[in-house]
Amino acid sequence: MNSQHWQQRVGSQRDWVWRGWQTRYTYMRSSKPNQYATPLILVHGFGASIGHWRHNIPVLSEYHTVYALDLLGFGASQKAPVSYKVNLWVEQVYDFWRTFIQKPVVLLGNSIGSLVILAAAAAHPEMVQGLVMMSLPDLSIEAEAIPQSLQPAVAAIKSLVASPPVLRTLFRVVRRPSIVRRWAGVAYANPDAVTDELVEILLYPAYDRRAAQAFSAILKAMISAQFSPNVKAVLSNLEIPMLLIWGQQDRMVPPALASQLSKYNPNLQLVKLEQAGHCPHDECPEQVNQIILDWIAKIKLSTNLLVESFGSQTL
Repeated sequence: MNSQHWQQRVGSQRDWVWRGWQTRYTYMRSSKPNQYATPLILVHGFGASIGHWRHNIPVLSEYHTVYALDLLGFGASQKAPVSYKVNLWVEQVYDFWRTFIQKPVVLLGNSIGSLVILAAAAAHPEMVQGLVMMSLPDLSIEAEAIPQSLQPAVAAIKSLVASPPVLRTLFRVVRRPSIVRRWAGVAYANPDAVTDELVEILLYPAYDRRAAQAFSAILKAMISAQFSPNVKAVLSNLEIPMLLIWGQQDRMVPPALASQLSKYNPNLQLVKLEQAGHCPHDECPEQVNQIILDWIAKIKLSTNLLVESFGSQTL
């Protein structure tokens, strides 16, 4: 086990002012660059932050320069009073790329982060050469699954849950260490992965200024139809290599959804992990890191062969 504090294992953290808001990012330069090297941008899920990649950044950065962002409203980024939605975070990722990288990257995301990178690839194709998604929620399927007769009742419940008094009370409850540990225990298949360090990573942003307001705004946005694009529509139209990693013990997003999503696009490779839950990159990082590195090498090799073949035909 690494004795370093997680802050020391995630690279060189910096603050970047985006649209007048303070945001946090980190980077770690490649120590063994090779012919398959490509920049990576890591995008966390709901309630997480840069620290959630502490087991991945050091390994992935041996071969690729790695960047990771705290999305606005999460982690050490400002808890801004804005209208939160996937497209807002897409623009944060794109502007970050345009400011600091300016060459095609592979995007990695977990949960909501997977939604963000999927939408980013559709909105800004010049930025992306491949996607690695770990658990991909599809809120449109949830809406379609609700019988029409029950939709008014569901809408009323959502309206109640989204009310400021309920959300403020909920926030005070969920930021207790015992509740955070219990919530992580639902998200993770392996209880040993729910460490004191993980609880610290999930908990520390909850005490930032305006954290309660941001939490309320994000949760309220998540239950609206405008929060994210239609996953099926976006996924079906992408023409880049994609890798979907899904823990078969995922209790947050049903694993059955993985097989359904894989039918939408022939460029999507699905990898199922039997002993992992909603956050496989944190539960079984050794396995996931190797899967990602092998996949990137494979797509880069295929791209190089295609370019060489095309070049020989034009001679």
